[in-house]
Amino acid sequence: MSQRVAIVTDSTASIPPEVAERLGIAVVQLELAVGDEQNDERRVPHRDVADAMRADVPVTTAEPPAPAFFWNYQDAAAAGAEAILSIHISEGLSRTCESARAAAAEVGIPVYVVDSRLVGLGLGYPVIAAAEAAAGGATAQGVMNVLDLRLRSTMQLLYVDTLEYLQRGGRIGRARAWFGQTLSIKPVLALEDGIIGQHTTGIGPERALKKAVAGAARKAGGAPVDIGVEHFESAERAQQVLDELRSRIPQVRRATLAETSAVLGAHAGPGALGVTVSPVP
Repeated sequence: MSQRVAIVTDSTASIPPEVAERLGIAVVQLELAVGDEQNDERRVPHRDVADAMRADVPVTTAEPPAPAFFWNYQDAAAAGAEAILSIHISEGLSRTCESARAAAAEVGIPVYVVDSRLVGLGLGYPVIAAAEAAAGGATAQGVMNVLDLRLRSTMQLLYVDTLEYLQRGGRIGRARAWFGQTLSIKPVLALEDGIIGQHTTGIGPERALKKAVAGAARKAGGAPVDIGVEHFESAERAQQVLDELRSRIPQVRRATLAETSAVLGAHAGPGALGVTVSPVP
């Protein structure tokens, strides 16, 4: 029997490939250019991106073209889906939803394009929850109800070694970038209302990350949660943060350690970490 509702997302969701395959989640790749070479981000090694950034080689990103969505939607329809939920990176950070909507208008079954207002595993965990509901036979409305609850309750924090790369991409002002670099203040940022804002700061990475862990633990409280730490060229530090989260949060249902999307890394810079807490209803 075919699944009634198909789930589509994009590569910034940081969903482990084996999970996407098991749940039948279609993942559309954002595009990444290093110098003059452009490709799907999955084809560009993280180390190449990080080395280019350190060498001041231009690294740029772009949303997937509409045809990339169209063919995934067509495949879902051909497989018997009655509706499609296409769930993507915040429109405050990318035009990915815009491309998805252009493709959706050309498909013969309902396609609901959802601006998650999140990114990384903050997007990934709600997508996984939606896919699990769909696999269980839920209607499109039932899947959307599950998705909406997870999107509204998920907390996402971002640690960066330097604000330089976010400033280059227009995500923060020049004055704030200079302030952070000169005073060795390491920021912990939060994705709020679909855009990046300041959550807290610490003098040096260790203190900043302790504050991130404390904030995540407060969000979790005593309720069951999914937690995740994703990183860009900082695997050892990410593992330490995940271990600390496990020790501080009493009811962890699922924990994920992942390399973040190379597209996200290209904006956050080498050494960046994302921390996600997603309450489980």
